[in-house]
Amino acid sequence: MVELSINEEEQLSVQEIERLQREVKRLAEEKNAVILAHYYQRPEVQDIADFVGDSLELSRKAASTDADIIVFCGVRFMCETAKILSPHKKVLHPNPESGCPMADMINASQVRKLREEHPDAELVAYINTTAEVKAEIDLCVTSANAPKVIKKLKAKKIVFMPDQALGQWVARQVPEKEFVLWKGFCPPHFEFTAREVEKLKERYPEAKVAVHPECHPKVIDIADFVGSTSQIIRYATSVEADKVIVITEVGLKHTLMKKNPNKEYIFPESMNYCGTVYCCTMKGITLPKLYKTIKEEINEVELPSDIIERARRPIERMLELS
Repeated sequence: MVELSINEEEQLSVQEIERLQREVKRLAEEKNAVILAHYYQRPEVQDIADFVGDSLELSRKAASTDADIIVFCGVRFMCETAKILSPHKKVLHPNPESGCPMADMINASQVRKLREEHPDAELVAYINTTAEVKAEIDLCVTSANAPKVIKKLKAKKIVFMPDQALGQWVARQVPEKEFVLWKGFCPPHFEFTAREVEKLKERYPEAKVAVHPECHPKVIDIADFVGSTSQIIRYATSVEADKVIVITEVGLKHTLMKKNPNKEYIFPESMNYCGTVYCCTMKGITLPKLYKTIKEEINEVELPSDIIERARRPIERMLELS
């Protein structure tokens, strides 16, 4: 076995990257582990994952495998979802400090208060929430299925949390229902401005614009297409346009280029820094951290059994309705 020094610097040489990748794959096979990577992860992490995708999709795929260990390269709520769907598997998080600011904008006690204030409503939460919040709600949704699933609910009033941008976008498509929106948001997506999109359109007038629904409504209004990460991939790689302006986290460019390298995918230049539309917590997972985590089997995600049981119900209900 090759012993590797753990270099926490973001910039690794090509040789170091390849060596770490080989060791991670070897360890995963040795320990019967499955490696999951969200689309927003670093390219060198995505390249050695068994599955790359959106958070719920990844958790469901991991649950269907015979792996004993799930190594989830994503933010904490994603790891919790994996544990909820695979309670008997060991779930490891390569960087425990990689949380989700949006998910942390609401807690279980606030959800209970919302239920008291709106007893006639269905409490619906985006999958981007903590396990404790999921344990208090009626239904989970994703950015891909939210309008379809919410349309099927009998309740006329919906309390939607935590993302106000996604909530507003869904409310436009389900006008027959009353929406009460929690004022949470995804900082990278929500802080990107319509003016920045307009500037890109001026520079690339022939390009189509694909936007994630976590973006501000004024940004959504400019888009040619609005959809989840997976939906953006399908649109951007197949639309009849040589150039596509993509307004979501820059990590997605790696997947887009793999799926269709014949198009130009334009991401705002500010995405190259830890600011607008760049998820710092996603990028907090590095190859050295992934290697150390799987080698030592550290950073295990653990949840109380009652939270797992209660949080699983709104996810299962979503799957039934969708």
